[in-house]
Amino acid sequence: MPVRTTPRAGKSKRLESWLRWSGRFLLVAGFILLGYVALVRVRAKLYDSEAERFVTLRSSENQARLRPLPEIRPSEATLREGEVLGHMEIPRLGMSAAVLEGTTSPTLRLGVGHIRGTAIPGASGNSVIAGHRDTFFRALKNIHDGDEIDLKTAATSTRYLVDWTKVVTPEDVAVMNPTNDSVLTLVTCYPFYFVGAAPKRFVVRAHQVRAAT
Repeated sequence: MPVRTTPRAGKSKRLESWLRWSGRFLLVAGFILLGYVALVRVRAKLYDSEAERFVTLRSSENQARLRPLPEIRPSEATLREGEVLGHMEIPRLGMSAAVLEGTTSPTLRLGVGHIRGTAIPGASGNSVIAGHRDTFFRALKNIHDGDEIDLKTAATSTRYLVDWTKVVTPEDVAVMNPTNDSVLTLVTCYPFYFVGAAPKRFVVRAHQVRAAT
């Protein structure tokens, strides 16, 4: 005689089937996500290395010239989104990143971004650079007053020392105001381990102590 299945047994089998397929879907989605994260990290590392080679090569070319030429700094109007401007390191934190023009999402996946309207990196004034708290600027959670920040471009090699850090609201844009002195301002979201869109900003301000062209 055929075996009859009760409504409860049928629901149980459907639930088991749904759970089994859901588990498989989540496993595949997890592998895809891990692969994407790995790809982003690899591309960022390549940009980091490329920026360092770019700065080293251009600096060597400048030093190899028989007679000094007047320094030519790029104007902001000529810079393209995502263009490599230089390379930044914070030695004590073991942090390094390519410095790119702009702050769109694709740009900030590859490096840290110069905020348009602020001084060009390596130039006098307030140069403001933004980065994601969960990638390049995660290390800023351990930064201290007096830490050294090295920023190199094709034309300059500049060393900064950290003066202070503070937490501000997104509406507080005074940290981006122009300055007479050559300073570097780093901005990232805060808290560092907040899930979702972080409600505040973490700011690092450093002053220039040496520049060599």
